[in-house]
Amino acid sequence: MKDKRVLLIGGAGFIGSALASRLRKDKVPVLVLGRADVGRLQQLLPTCSTVVHLASSTTPSTSSRQPEFEQSNIDLTRHLVECLKMQPETHLIYFSSGGTVYGDPVQLPVTEDAILAPLSPYGMAKVAQEAACQELRAIGHAVTILRPSNAYGPGQNLRSGFGLVRTMLEHAHLSTPLEIWGDGENVRDFIYIDDLVEATLRLIQLPKDCGTYNLGSGVGHSVNQVGRVVEAVCGTQLITINHPARGIDVRSVVLDITSLRKRLNWQPTLDLAKGVGCTNDWLQRHSVQTASLSREDWKK
Repeated sequence: MKDKRVLLIGGAGFIGSALASRLRKDKVPVLVLGRADVGRLQQLLPTCSTVVHLASSTTPSTSSRQPEFEQSNIDLTRHLVECLKMQPETHLIYFSSGGTVYGDPVQLPVTEDAILAPLSPYGMAKVAQEAACQELRAIGHAVTILRPSNAYGPGQNLRSGFGLVRTMLEHAHLSTPLEIWGDGENVRDFIYIDDLVEATLRLIQLPKDCGTYNLGSGVGHSVNQVGRVVEAVCGTQLITINHPARGIDVRSVVLDITSLRKRLNWQPTLDLAKGVGCTNDWLQRHSVQTASLSREDWKK
């Protein structure tokens, strides 16, 4: 018999760690499974009521240079889907990417029924994995697909090419140059980690859910606007170097979060300025190992 245990695949990353911490705080049994341990899936799945699939070994920039890297992500999701076909009572929550699957939307904010037209191998792979998850829906399984925007907040380690807010804060503190692809006017949706975790927890409590939802703030900010927020919070001026824009970079994407708001009676609680302030406070209190910084897109 299944208990209420939650299995987090890829639970050691930024979002997974925050979600695992909150689940433990709420006394919900949780298992964290890394990519190296996927051989244990068939053993563990019968004991779990919910699987949250967060695992990804790539970023938009890494797979743009070597698209074949995405195959391992697709293979993992397909393996999970095949295993779950034998577990009809298990609820799957798959984390896709609200920042890449739509490409350049015709209308903003973009709704979940918009055409999926990714520009990057990363986004294409996310769409392929969504399609694999749809196989489970087609045979009656509960599958929730989340399309999150750019998550940020306390606990986010520095990772080259990933996490604009975290990266900008690092450069602001070190007075080192921030390299940006394009003119800095690309617009993205940003969501504070606690708001993302809260929404995910509420979905875990809906074991029969079969929706596809955007998960963001519903508000867009350009790279330059985020930079000004960081400068105001840190009391320093960022040093920036602009490089030519790339074809894989979405120009503007802001998520319409109406569906998730209605489904969960949920809404984001922290705007960007407050969220960046909280992240900076955390960063100043904690010693976080600095990773090497290279020219990247800082997008999700």
